[in-house]
Amino acid sequence: MVVLVTGASGQLGQAIQAIAPKYKQVQFHFTTSAEADITNTSSLKTTFNRVKPDFCINAAAYTAVDKAESEPEKAHLINVTGAKNLAEICKEYGTTLVHISTDFVFDGNKNTPYDEEDATHPQGVYGATKRAGEEAIEAILEAHYIVRTSWLYSEYGNNFMKTMIRLGNERDVLSVVNDQTGTPTNANDLADAILQIITSDKKAYGIYHYSNEGVATWYDFAKKIFEVNNITINLQPISTAQYPTPAKRPVYSVMDKSKIKQVVGVDIPQWEASLTNLTKNS
Repeated sequence: MVVLVTGASGQLGQAIQAIAPKYKQVQFHFTTSAEADITNTSSLKTTFNRVKPDFCINAAAYTAVDKAESEPEKAHLINVTGAKNLAEICKEYGTTLVHISTDFVFDGNKNTPYDEEDATHPQGVYGATKRAGEEAIEAILEAHYIVRTSWLYSEYGNNFMKTMIRLGNERDVLSVVNDQTGTPTNANDLADAILQIITSDKKAYGIYHYSNEGVATWYDFAKKIFEVNNITINLQPISTAQYPTPAKRPVYSVMDKSKIKQVVGVDIPQWEASLTNLTKNS
């Protein structure tokens, strides 16, 4: 089985590379935007001609949530045009696409976990472009999996966990938002879930939700990060109103993972356990 991974230098791309040796039956081809630019169809065709993938994992995305508000064209180019280009070329080559999306497609007005059938209503440019990318794929390619995730962190790239560790070592006091609720997701667990989807080869196409189990606010997440890393800091809970950002975040974006557990048989760890495990092993 041949699997092409775009966005290999990003957080998820690096997590997939780290666990790839576990999947002996898969021949991986990891590409950066310099090697396979999803916004450039001729670049993609060159790569697809060379690799001839059975599956393509699209880990390439514009993910700068706040910056997207001032760079809507760039976010659209990568998250919408890029997704559309991949769907078209996957259709041409008979490749199944696994595309990564986000909890930001929801407005956060629910107070129970979002399932795959819930109506989307993104609140900012990032969420809107990710949803438009989903729709482009759905319209073009039957053989697709769209995996929505949330609050991604790992030992790779830039993320909330690494920022908290850095700030915790620099400061005595830190304020973190305590009225946005979701679920942290270890990128290594997400990578494993994606590869389970591919290797199960059930052809149960469509949208899936994946995050770690449990519920947290950003304050809860930060508190646990400091605890497991033995960082002593005066951590203060604040409201979203006290920490305004260019992009509006969903107030509540916990996702229901019943579908991926039932269809693929994925075993999902609790977020606290996964964070602790990552800290112990890094």
